[in-house]
Amino acid sequence: MIFEVSTPGLLTTVQDLGRWGYQGKGMPVAGAMDPQALKIGNILVGNDPQEAALEITVMGPTLTVAEGEGLIALTGAEIEFTINEIEAPLWQSIKVTAGDVISVTSPKEKGCRSYLCISGGIDVPLIMGSKSTYLRANVGGLEGRALKAGDEISTGPLKPLTWLAADFICPEYLRPERGPDLPLRVVLGPQDDAFTEKGIKTFLESEYKITNEADRMGYRLEGETIEHKSGADIISDAIPLGAVQVPGHGRPICMLADRQTTGGYTKIAVLCTPDIATLAQRIPGQSVSFKAISLEESIAATRAEREQIKELLKLRASYRSRRVFPKKEPKDKGIYHWMLKIDGKTYDVTVEELE
Repeated sequence: MIFEVSTPGLLTTVQDLGRWGYQGKGMPVAGAMDPQALKIGNILVGNDPQEAALEITVMGPTLTVAEGEGLIALTGAEIEFTINEIEAPLWQSIKVTAGDVISVTSPKEKGCRSYLCISGGIDVPLIMGSKSTYLRANVGGLEGRALKAGDEISTGPLKPLTWLAADFICPEYLRPERGPDLPLRVVLGPQDDAFTEKGIKTFLESEYKITNEADRMGYRLEGETIEHKSGADIISDAIPLGAVQVPGHGRPICMLADRQTTGGYTKIAVLCTPDIATLAQRIPGQSVSFKAISLEESIAATRAEREQIKELLKLRASYRSRRVFPKKEPKDKGIYHWMLKIDGKTYDVTVEELE
């Protein structure tokens, strides 16, 4: 398919799961701020979970299907979503064809980042193994930048059995919970010993606000000052995704997808992987609080999200295997489709009624 961009939205970029393996050479990872939402959207439209999609921040684009047909799905934030000015469902694959106008406007209640996933994925070059846009270096995506009016977006070839995923819905129990009031789970360290007991207590018992200095690189928070033992500076070391840095001013900064590869400030904690996306779905002015958990609990939470993806893939396979009777137009011949299993082998069978 080819899409024409009428309005680009506030910040719409091409993102996949990121450019891993190059941090040692100074290249940040980038990638989706809510990877689980991206994976789910891709599964809904028949793609591999890691395929590139459009990440939409707050206000989305208006796109017209200029050529071809395929499936789309919008996941992530609760946001206004229409096709040809008719409200469309979230978390579901939908067929679109040439002439259709897709609009993603303003968020409703929860979240600020959405993922428009398209069957075939976004057809842009792989750079260091990823299609993700890293804006600060103008790398990846569409010429290393956000979408602009007049852009054309092409998709790759459809995966086998794509059409059998039409209208497939992600059940609610597999959709990530990104509530704005949830405390963010953290594992203390790697430099929690650089803080006083009072400083750690302040960090875990205070409520912080997201400042206007919140972007894909990191979220600066304002609130109670976190006390160091003897200063905030350390010899620069690697910054993991979700690290909570505390510079000399004593207020936390949560490092996100576009974070730099190294830094010289103490890190009091690291966010539990699923809760990184929970934070990334919040906007300036909203509150943040932290809750300490063990490393084992953090690993279990991350594994639970992975199991949800496995479960959704199983559901998609089951959905594709159902017996399908496409609607017939009065003037058309009958066309029927089955998935047949014979002697342990599955066959994709289409039968056309002849005159």
